[in-house]
Amino acid sequence: MAAELTITRPDDWHVHFRDGAMMQSVLPDTAAHFGRALVMPNLVPPVVTKSDAESYLERIKLCIPEGAGFTPLLTLYLTEATDPDDVASAHAAGLITAVKLYPAGATTNSDSGVREVKKVAPVLERMAEIGLPLCVHGEVTDPEVDIFDREAVFIEKVLDPLRQRTPGLRVIMEHVTTEDGVQYVQSHQRDLAATITTHHLMINRNHIFQGGIRPHYYCLPIAKREKHRLALRQAAVSGDKRFFLGTDSAPHVDGAKESACGCAGVYNAPNTLACVAHVFEEENALDKLEAFVSLNGAAFYGIPANGGTVTLKKQVEPVAAMDKLRTADGEVTVFDPLCDVHWYVESITQE
Repeated sequence: MAAELTITRPDDWHVHFRDGAMMQSVLPDTAAHFGRALVMPNLVPPVVTKSDAESYLERIKLCIPEGAGFTPLLTLYLTEATDPDDVASAHAAGLITAVKLYPAGATTNSDSGVREVKKVAPVLERMAEIGLPLCVHGEVTDPEVDIFDREAVFIEKVLDPLRQRTPGLRVIMEHVTTEDGVQYVQSHQRDLAATITTHHLMINRNHIFQGGIRPHYYCLPIAKREKHRLALRQAAVSGDKRFFLGTDSAPHVDGAKESACGCAGVYNAPNTLACVAHVFEEENALDKLEAFVSLNGAAFYGIPANGGTVTLKKQVEPVAAMDKLRTADGEVTVFDPLCDVHWYVESITQE
């Protein structure tokens, strides 16, 4: 039976636009549905300084479709040489919304990231003073730690000590993937939240290997066991204000994914809202969808919710989804949820 749902226009609290021709192709997919998006800084070279962010913002603006009503929110890439004064200046100017901590070598374009957290303590202390949130890629990179355990070890060895040393610092665990991460967030009432991706709500680690290696389901943090996926779903649909959508939509051309050493990343911007509506319907929680995709993130970041709306509609027949995005750099495969999805975005209004 057909159904319809109108919610406040959502935000994406974790997205990769890349740069150049790729950004020209992928940004419109996010701008089509989301009012705002928190844009990750792991370019080559990364967005490290206020000046870098000013330049990147200008390049982003050139790619926003006319009339989209879309606002990019920028982040700075934290390095051991980051200047606290430069970060504070970028924040005071309204140029950045957060700073991103990548453990060195943890994911795509993270080689310039942090190796010793104590070396960035002055930056974190200044951020706590001025109320600037820290987004963390929550994985250790010690080769002796199993890839499926890296998030849990990060919480114990890095994140919890970091938060204890820097009281008042607002932290977002990006793309949380484990029951451990969910429980850690739930155990803290203040200054801690987590984003959850579209694909981690829908796939577990088995999907990466069904019938062979499925590179388009490979992402970092990697998908975990089914019990972890179920924990993520329960957190997302709970209405708990500490959890909100961050798609981690991360485009790579197919040649970079389907190679001897394929890149990590799932491109889900075109069908995220349909997929998340599908998940919430499965969990009998469509009444909590708006909180997860539109309200909780804005509240944690201390900004008003969007003024426009998105109307999602369900049809009887499965929706024919886009499978490839053609870009000047090559084809990008769109996330396949491996199930029939009957929801689609019917209309959008702006404030």
